[in-house]
Amino acid sequence: MLSRRVVLAGPPAVVVSGYAQAQATSPDGAAQFVMTLAQQALATLAQPGLSLEHREGVFRDLLRQGFDLDFIGRFVAGRYYREMTPDQQADYQRLFGDFVLRTYAGRLGGYSGEKFAVVAARPAGQQDVLVQSRIERPSGPPIGAEWRVRSISGAFKIIDVAVEGVSMAVTQRAEFDAVLARGGPESLLAALRARTTKMPATARSG
Repeated sequence: MLSRRVVLAGPPAVVVSGYAQAQATSPDGAAQFVMTLAQQALATLAQPGLSLEHREGVFRDLLRQGFDLDFIGRFVAGRYYREMTPDQQADYQRLFGDFVLRTYAGRLGGYSGEKFAVVAARPAGQQDVLVQSRIERPSGPPIGAEWRVRSISGAFKIIDVAVEGVSMAVTQRAEFDAVLARGGPESLLAALRARTTKMPATARSG
């Protein structure tokens, strides 16, 4: 069974690729990308009168644009991705993307009153920038989140999120490894298919 809690299950700092085209993955540019586009998501949460379904629909669009779901999908499948047939790879990427979008949008739709701030940004290797952020919550302690940003095809994209030091991609990879080790690619595809079929747009993860 796939966990109901881990895929991108972080704070409401959703980002999209609407910021300026990435000339290079510079710390300042990546930080501005995360800050500007997180504000777009928080502005959606602040609008009065929006239904939960509408909020989740907006977040699905933001997530689809802001995260490189194909890259993340390949990473979390690990070596098993190379063992899949082309048809299995296509099915997996479609199901994985839908699973992520539905799970995260459902989680984010109920947030309200949070404040987002970029704390720092630093290079991570030759391609990436790690953008550190803090989310202030009205009913709990602050949450620290670190966004790994990469310039892909001339635009900034998120390729991982670490919440309180726990990497989304690494956590999901461990979960998928367990499913794949037991039953191979078809087992994972079946589990994802069952989850996305049963999970309405307003589903909660928890």
